[in-house]
Amino acid sequence: MLAGVAFLAAPAHADLRSDIDADYGYLEDLYESFHSNPELSFMEVQTARKLAGEFRKLGFDVTEEVGQTGVVAVMRNGDGPTVMLRTDMDGLPVKEETGLAYASKAIGKNRFGDLQPTMHACGHDVHMTSLVGAARRLVAMKDQWSGTLFLIGQPAEEIGLGAKAMLDDGLFTRFPRPDYNIALHDNAAQPAGTIAYTSGYALANVDSVDVYVKGVGGHGAYPHTTKDPVVIASEIVLALQTLVSRETSPLEPAVVTVGAFNAGYKHNIISDQAHLQITVRSYTDDVRENLLSGIKRIVKAQAISAGLPEDLHPVVEIEDQYTPSTFNDPELAARISTMLKAQFGDDMVLEIDPVMGGEDFSQYGRVEPIIPSLIFWLGAVDPAKFEAAKAGGPPLPSLHSPFFAPVKEPTLKAGVEAMTAAALELLAKR
Repeated sequence: MLAGVAFLAAPAHADLRSDIDADYGYLEDLYESFHSNPELSFMEVQTARKLAGEFRKLGFDVTEEVGQTGVVAVMRNGDGPTVMLRTDMDGLPVKEETGLAYASKAIGKNRFGDLQPTMHACGHDVHMTSLVGAARRLVAMKDQWSGTLFLIGQPAEEIGLGAKAMLDDGLFTRFPRPDYNIALHDNAAQPAGTIAYTSGYALANVDSVDVYVKGVGGHGAYPHTTKDPVVIASEIVLALQTLVSRETSPLEPAVVTVGAFNAGYKHNIISDQAHLQITVRSYTDDVRENLLSGIKRIVKAQAISAGLPEDLHPVVEIEDQYTPSTFNDPELAARISTMLKAQFGDDMVLEIDPVMGGEDFSQYGRVEPIIPSLIFWLGAVDPAKFEAAKAGGPPLPSLHSPFFAPVKEPTLKAGVEAMTAAALELLAKR
């Protein structure tokens, strides 16, 4: 039984939970080590080395430096499918404020050489520990499965570049091509001991767009002698709202958010430029294309409306490397969720709505031919604090918060159990 959470059914793999309980001391030490020593995206050198060492001790064939700092571990155990289990490894440039005895005090370099406080504020330490714990159980249970177990430690999820880097480095050509891809992600709004999943689209396309608005600067007292980029940019911000409200079907999720608007330096000076930073979220490729082309059209139209000559029209830059939407294969989601309900109990496995966050796990499922993929949510909140927050008590810290701290034991145990059980379901001897 997890602390504060009662399981309602005998698990499908009856011995698995007691074996995880017996292994918990090892996993707790490993988790605290990961938590205390985070590294930033594409800088996960020591983290990758530690993860690779864990897999080598278990007898996996391990390759390091795949996609810069990625780790690949392969174990063949007879005939059967190839199942990929993925963890991400990178921390965030956040100063930890949890007050935990094992809190991170790390100051790490990012890939540009800047020093930044670093924290596992998104739970990648939970993900890594869950994968190592699952690997330990699966090696001990080799007589119960047949096929190829394919584990990856992925860099740079937080900047959306790690999965593509590993794929570009031959992940599915140098190593066995998976028949299934599985991952988990902890959830800061879900009680520990519970699992949640979404069938179909689960996470969004994430695009970053920069709009550089030009103008003709001058004195704030004589606006008629200028072309004010602040006004033009403001009109662009307002017009962009129609992309969702009037140009996208109400049945299709879409988000266009201007996260930053920068212009000018002084009260009485009209600047000659303004800069908008926009995040664009969608699920389908068609909606994504309509939103991005609509931004270009609106920006140009507002410049023409303001009377700007063509050489002063705004410049729109869309980042080439975007995070594509995550699609959970419905058949795989149904299969794994049915198994998880048998393992954890019906009330502990929840089907939830998709979210507009992004996850580059999506890249692994979009290769041709498509690989059935599933990412599910792992509750990480102390159940008592969850109930208190629901009743109007202190709000729960979100992912990426300096105060986010998963409740350790029940979260890790459920993560190991869910990942192990998912692999056993797909690799089971028939």
